[in-house]
Amino acid sequence: MEFTRHPHPTPVSEDRRREILVDPGFGQHFTDHMVSIDWTRPDAEADASGTGGAWRDARIEPFGPLSLSPAAAVFHYAQEIFEGLKAYRHEDGSVWTFRPQANAARLNRSARRIALPELPEEDFLEALRLLVATDASWVPEGEGQSLYLRPFMIATEEFLGVRPSNEVAFKVIASPAGNYFGGELKPVSIWVSRELARAGHGGTGAAKFGGNYAASLAAQLEATAHGCDQVLFLDPTRENAVEELGGMNIFFVFADGTLVTPELTGTILEGITRSSVIQLGRDRGLDVVERTVTLDEWREGVSNGQISEVFACGTAAVITPIGTLVDGEDSFASPEFDETSVAMDIRDELLGIQTGHSEDRHGWLYRLA
Repeated sequence: MEFTRHPHPTPVSEDRRREILVDPGFGQHFTDHMVSIDWTRPDAEADASGTGGAWRDARIEPFGPLSLSPAAAVFHYAQEIFEGLKAYRHEDGSVWTFRPQANAARLNRSARRIALPELPEEDFLEALRLLVATDASWVPEGEGQSLYLRPFMIATEEFLGVRPSNEVAFKVIASPAGNYFGGELKPVSIWVSRELARAGHGGTGAAKFGGNYAASLAAQLEATAHGCDQVLFLDPTRENAVEELGGMNIFFVFADGTLVTPELTGTILEGITRSSVIQLGRDRGLDVVERTVTLDEWREGVSNGQISEVFACGTAAVITPIGTLVDGEDSFASPEFDETSVAMDIRDELLGIQTGHSEDRHGWLYRLA
């Protein structure tokens, strides 16, 4: 795919950019440019399979507002998906990202579920490369900092009928990022959602679909009202099986050396960090098991010492320990972490690989600039 370039006529000044990069926060500032690629199905009526169509007009253009019809399908039927990954500046000045091929594959799995077109992996990777190469000066150099990349796909056709859109836009934007939870790493407190769910069986839980996150927000408000950082979702049809947090997967370290994470049942998002933790756990000789973990097992395991660590993982937060779990009027604390914990050991290697300070034994890094 050939990309055309449309430079920003008035990019952010160097002084202002430096000021932003001192403390960028998360998702608050954006680089000068974005990638855009359009897709159309030219003759939908003749295409009985519902497939077809072609990607076109790939370009690098100034970051800015989108012009969409109020009748665009994304506004009415939520036909959209997204991804999230980070770019890291290494000591030699080069810029790398982490396992972007896995993001490309997950984007296409999400696209199939939401009836959006698939984007070839090579075009996904080239979109990332061109955006980062164009806005390389926005990649921070501070400890724990990165450039967060947000590819997304939306239905743009002006049409109110309930069917897959015949017009779609794929875009990539970028935002300099600091620590997701801010400051030093500390355990997060969790509110157990008993009444609300983010996804259901046969639904969209395995897709990185905005509707799943919208479904989690009311529960997140409950968590905040009860003084908690994050919300935990359960599956009441499986004895309150633990699923995931609002935006992170969960792991349990057992005293017998087993590393356990909830199995993928179609209601849980398969995180890139999750699969990386599984691999790094196996590298350490841990018995890694994907299975059902109920809330009662979590509670009892912490109480009798069978569970020695509980942590969450995701692209934005990487790995963070879970502290207190609040379940209505009840609460209990997970074991405290120290520098010798399994989670911290895996976190150090994972960050080391991403930032170029540890050996990339699995070939996970991909150079962008």
